[in-house]
Amino acid sequence: MTTYTITGEDTLTIADRVFTDIADADNSTITFPNNIVEMKTGKNQNSIYARNATGDNADMVLRLVRGSSDDIFLQRKIASMLSDFASTTLLIGEFVKHLGDGQGNKIRDVYTLAGGVIVKKVEGKSNSDGDIEQGVAVYNLKFANAVRSAQ
Repeated sequence: MTTYTITGEDTLTIADRVFTDIADADNSTITFPNNIVEMKTGKNQNSIYARNATGDNADMVLRLVRGSSDDIFLQRKIASMLSDFASTTLLIGEFVKHLGDGQGNKIRDVYTLAGGVIVKKVEGKSNSDGDIEQGVAVYNLKFANAVRSAQ
């Protein structure tokens, strides 16, 4: 039987703000840089498995329209964090991908994000050959915990 997936109308919320000034291409990505389980096999194929808590950590790359209200919002978060790091309020958020099956049924593919920080300053450039990257602000965030669910 054929399966269809219709995707659209994704929503990203960070720090109670719904982001709308999204740039082009892969405008928001969530990746998991670590394994959730580690395994080591020894003599006689005896194997040991251990839960790796860092497997819950997630990286997010977010591409925003440079100079937009969303860009300014996150840039202020960076400035606040750098001025008094110990009083930083960690970011929480939610990324929701809306999925349809072509028969009118819809589910929400939800990533719930907690314990987040912006880990890199936004890079910039000027280009006279029409490179659109000069109009994009790229933010790199890390979250201590990310949970995926289908709703």
